[in-house]
Amino acid sequence: MNTITLYRPIGIKELELIIDSGWTAFPPRLFWQPIFYPVLNQSYAEQIARDWNTVDPASGFCGIVTQFDLQRGHYDLYEVQNVGGEIHNELWVPAEQLDAFNKHIVGDIRPVKVFFGDAFSMPENMAIKNALQIFRSI
Repeated sequence: MNTITLYRPIGIKELELIIDSGWTAFPPRLFWQPIFYPVLNQSYAEQIARDWNTVDPASGFCGIVTQFDLQRGHYDLYEVQNVGGEIHNELWVPAEQLDAFNKHIVGDIRPVKVFFGDAFSMPENMAIKNALQIFRSI
């Protein structure tokens, strides 16, 4: 099967929802989020996770870079948008198509890097603790 590797920077709440899915799906977008946008390279995902999520209370002051594989044929249905510099390429998936998108993920969604902000405190949820433990000694 022909796949492409994509990345998605997330915060603590989105991590919890991904864990709840069995590491197989991204959660639905919030009503004010019309687009789901995974990014095309790890450097850009790390930039978002490090520079934005670690200072964002809604992200739990934690930026988690996830990596996943998507069937290439499904990837080709969406447009790549450049939103800044050379590395700032995103795949724009309309929010209402996220369920179909999730069905074309091959394998698991994998955390590959985590950034902790100064205000971060480890959540009580054991599943989240276990997922983050490999990146930070508790």
